Amino acid sequence: MTETATNPTLRELALAAGVSLKTASRVMNGEPYVAAATAERVHDAARRLGFRPNALARQFRSGARNTSVGLVTGDVANPFYARIARGAEMALRGHGVQLVSASSDEDEGRERTIVEDMLDRRFGALLVVSAGDDYGWLARERDRGVPVVFIDRAPASLPADSVVIDNAGGMEAAVDHLLDGGHRHVALVGDLTRLATHRERHDAFVAALARVPGTTASVRADSHDADAALAAVRDLLAERPAPTAFVTTNNRITVGALRAFADLTHPPALVGFDDFDLADVLKVSVVAHDPDEMGRLAAEVLLRRLAGDSSDYRRYVLPIRLVVRGSGERVPDLGR
Repeated sequence: MTETATNPTLRELALAAGVSLKTASRVMNGEPYVAAATAERVHDAARRLGFRPNALARQFRSGARNTSVGLVTGDVANPFYARIARGAEMALRGHGVQLVSASSDEDEGRERTIVEDMLDRRFGALLVVSAGDDYGWLARERDRGVPVVFIDRAPASLPADSVVIDNAGGMEAAVDHLLDGGHRHVALVGDLTRLATHRERHDAFVAALARVPGTTASVRADSHDADAALAAVRDLLAERPAPTAFVTTNNRITVGALRAFADLTHPPALVGFDDFDLADVLKVSVVAHDPDEMGRLAAEVLLRRLAGDSSDYRRYVLPIRLVVRGSGERVPDLGR
């Protein structure tokens, strides 16, 4: 995106006025409890610099409607992201805010193109399921007053609000459940290694097994879809000895594992991350959470920012629960 001297950031405004970033934000948002002289100094600096607050935030606070918020997800075909979008849309709808969704296909370059296009079209706020970690390029827009809330994956490079699930707790629950069932050789089939969710779940998997002597871990990563997961699980099943239990790190990988198990008389135990349609019918044990709630909470955080909330950024961690249905309770087949 093209940067111009006529569109300074909130941080540049604060520096020009000689105040903190939070004070500059409070003045431009019309919040109380700012000294009149300080507020005047900030307004004078804004006039000199040609500072323009976020138009959407200004319209939102004034009660205007027909506003737009962008949602960028990893894969529009994945029901997980559809439920996030549904939760966000329901929260925004009552405030006259329109949600516009696009898919990055987990491609960092495509994601940046989509975000920059939304900003060029004057979308005043963003919900992002990140495809990578480096979001320094988004800091300037955020400092100009464009609220950004990250969903499911919090970037390491940009302080921002995020709504995530308890990845470590979920993985620990899955592994402990399999260990309690007598399994000592457990395999992990994971998503793209560059994704924060994969790294958090992988690290928790390794740590959980390391706490119990005599355990063996097998790991396959970068299984981003069901076909790749199918190949990875078959590869693991060919090991000797083969794992007696599997943990899969998302719903599509779980589907791939189920396909690999389809012709086995005694399939290994399986616990998958994310619930999915027909998992109850197929009796798949899962680490479940609520994507609708994730989208709803992220949208509510965004609405508070649009309304002028300038408090410190927060990381919201949603709970998980282990749903026992049968696949995770299979006893070890030590003959494999």
